[in-house]
Amino acid sequence: MAESENLEPHQRLLLESQRSSRAFTLPLLSGINWTSVRRREMSVKMVELENMEAAAEHERILREIESTDTACIGPTLRSVYDGEEHGQFMDKLEGRIRNHDREIEKMCNFHYQGFVDSITELLKVRGEAQKLKSQVTDTNRKLQNEGKELVILMEDLKQCRLQQRNIAATIDKLTLCLPVLEMYSKLREQMKAKRYYPALKTMEHLEHTYLPRVNHYRFCKIMVENIPKLREEIKEVSMSDLKDFLESIRKHSNKIGETAMKQAQHQRNLDNAISQQHRAGSVKKPKKECAVGVDLDVESTSPMSEQDSGILDFEDEEDEEEVMGAQDLVDFSPVFRCLHIYSVLGARETFENYYRKQRRKQARLVLQPPSNMHETLNGYRKYFNQIVGFFVVEDHILHTTQGLVNRAYIDELWEMALSKTMAALRTHSSYCTDPNLVLDLKNLIVLFADTLQGYGFPVSQLFDMLLEIRDQYGEILLKKWAAVFRQILDLDNYSPIPVANEEEYKRTMGQFPFQDSNLEKQPFPKKFPFSEFVPKVYSQIKEFIYACLKFSEDLHLSSTEIDDMIRKSTNLLLSRTLSNCLQAVIKKKNVGLTELVQIIINTTHLEQSCRYLEEFITNITDVPPETVHTTKLYGTSTFKDARHTAEEEIYTNLNQKIDQFLQLADYEWMAAESTGRASDYLTDLIAFLRSTFTVFTHLPGKVAQTACMSACKHLSTSLLQLLLEAEVKQITIGAIQQFNLDIKECEQFARSGPVPGFQGDTLQLAFIDLRQLLDLFILWDWSTYLADYGQPHCKYLRVNPTTALALLEKMKDTSRKNNVFAQFRKNERDKQKLIDTVAKQLRSLINSHHS
Repeated sequence: MAESENLEPHQRLLLESQRSSRAFTLPLLSGINWTSVRRREMSVKMVELENMEAAAEHERILREIESTDTACIGPTLRSVYDGEEHGQFMDKLEGRIRNHDREIEKMCNFHYQGFVDSITELLKVRGEAQKLKSQVTDTNRKLQNEGKELVILMEDLKQCRLQQRNIAATIDKLTLCLPVLEMYSKLREQMKAKRYYPALKTMEHLEHTYLPRVNHYRFCKIMVENIPKLREEIKEVSMSDLKDFLESIRKHSNKIGETAMKQAQHQRNLDNAISQQHRAGSVKKPKKECAVGVDLDVESTSPMSEQDSGILDFEDEEDEEEVMGAQDLVDFSPVFRCLHIYSVLGARETFENYYRKQRRKQARLVLQPPSNMHETLNGYRKYFNQIVGFFVVEDHILHTTQGLVNRAYIDELWEMALSKTMAALRTHSSYCTDPNLVLDLKNLIVLFADTLQGYGFPVSQLFDMLLEIRDQYGEILLKKWAAVFRQILDLDNYSPIPVANEEEYKRTMGQFPFQDSNLEKQPFPKKFPFSEFVPKVYSQIKEFIYACLKFSEDLHLSSTEIDDMIRKSTNLLLSRTLSNCLQAVIKKKNVGLTELVQIIINTTHLEQSCRYLEEFITNITDVPPETVHTTKLYGTSTFKDARHTAEEEIYTNLNQKIDQFLQLADYEWMAAESTGRASDYLTDLIAFLRSTFTVFTHLPGKVAQTACMSACKHLSTSLLQLLLEAEVKQITIGAIQQFNLDIKECEQFARSGPVPGFQGDTLQLAFIDLRQLLDLFILWDWSTYLADYGQPHCKYLRVNPTTALALLEKMKDTSRKNNVFAQFRKNERDKQKLIDTVAKQLRSLINSHHS
């Protein structure tokens, strides 16, 4: 280092270049083991001699070391150490270093003077550079001091420019974003106000128009993500509103139906009023005759006498205001809103299916009648109101929406409703036994049908079902009137109606159409021939006709059909109900002959009144009786049958009375002679018959004659049976004579004419059998009997040989037992022989007759 400081600059430069060359090479060789290198030099020399190829390789490596950057010669040196000629290589390397040193030294020597000049100039430049540097530094310092304020201002200006640019950019972006935010805010407000359909429209504009302009902002992405959620929220909320709506209309169906039926009732009243105005003056409806004031222990005997219960029990005063419709009672906006929302969302079909499914379920609930519906009219009314309310709502939906419900769907629901309603009505109406309730039910069904028909629903099946209920109503009426007739008949005194003055006479004449000029001429007090039950029964028949007519109203039937229905129902009343009641009264055990006679008189007058009933029906139905296929009333035959039964009962009662008297008969069959007068029992019997036939004066002539003839025949037959009774073993001629006196008393009664109208001795013929038989035995005219037997004009034509033989046998046994010594008397023996002979001949006649 000390030497280098004493050298000239160019010498120091040369020395430094040599050192740097060594410094470049020596570090690379510092880690080499030189002992092994020398050993290898010997081996390399030997190898070089043997193989020249290794020298060429070393030469290549050296060239590569010379031409390659020092940082990349590691692989080259590694190839030297990996080989076995590294000693030789080292020699080569040393030789190459020496060659380079010599070249450097030559070059330095050649350029030495120029180098020294360059160094001198460089040193001069160094000084000038130092001056220039100091000047530049001073100038820079001054410039910095002077420009510091400007830099500050420039920085402020730069910041202002930046802020201005940012503000302009922000304004531009906000201009794009504000409509989006405003629309979104509007959307939220609409959601909050539950204006879901406008919200969907806002959402559609937001999604398709505004958001695509600013879709790279994060808040826009949040909005995009929220829009499906909002749609779902709207769907859920609108569906919730729809469910509330469905629940609301289910609750309000009763009120809706009530209002609709009230409208239909109001319209029908207006139509009836208009039609009555058209008919006023031209056709006069006959006034209803006053009902008979029957004093019965029942609340009322006539449905017409009861106050009509009304169909809907609305307030009596008519509201002059227009009746509200379904849209006034129910807010339909939820279903419209939900329909629009689902249509916008593309889920209209889902909404339609859900709505129809829920309404079908509600329809099934509405059509399920309560178990106690048949007990009161309110049960039926509520049931009908709910059904009407349901279909009024569906009809409104049909006409105010497009496709939510269609006519096929409505028709399907109506068919289901119609079948279930008719089944329920058939079931529950069958439990009803009150005709007033059935009539009110009919009126309610008619109003129900008219209401739904006004909305376009077919209701012909309901009117067909009303015809079925009409038959049931007829049966209920028959049962009710059966009780009415029974009570009238039970409470009747079966005595002619007495009238003390003109007022009572007119009242009775107003109740029953009776005409008798003789009765009109008689002074008061006087009596009608019939008892109380005649006008009462007649009035009740008319009340029954009115009840049948009441049911036929508003059934859209022709006058002919109504007339036919009334006549058939009246025929059932007469031929079945009234007939059975009369038959039951006639056949009661405690009914006397007086009551039976009065029943015959009453039925005769009722039979005569049938033509007035025919006229009555003709007047209220406006169908002339000569119309083809007009049903005739069976009243005549009904009352005839009742009268015939009463007549038979009179005959039977008379016969029973006769039998009771005959049970008192106490003949002394072994008497030697008669008492000379008729038996006491027979005298009493004849007196009874005389008094009884006196009561028959009001009976038709044939009835009294038949009763009298029947009584005489029964008496004759019973007396003959008494004579021929098996318990009577013997009969004397004295007993026969006593019996003959009784028969004469009967014949005297027959000749006296207890009942007018018999011709000649017609009534005496009832005893002709007994008379001929007794004459035969008393006169003992057997020769005539036996000789003339079988001749048309025989004296004893009515005497049966069997009867004569039976009586003769009784006398023969008596003759034998009473005359022990008769066989010793010639006359007695002859008589006994004659009896035996006659008996033998009688047996011969009997045998020949049988053969």
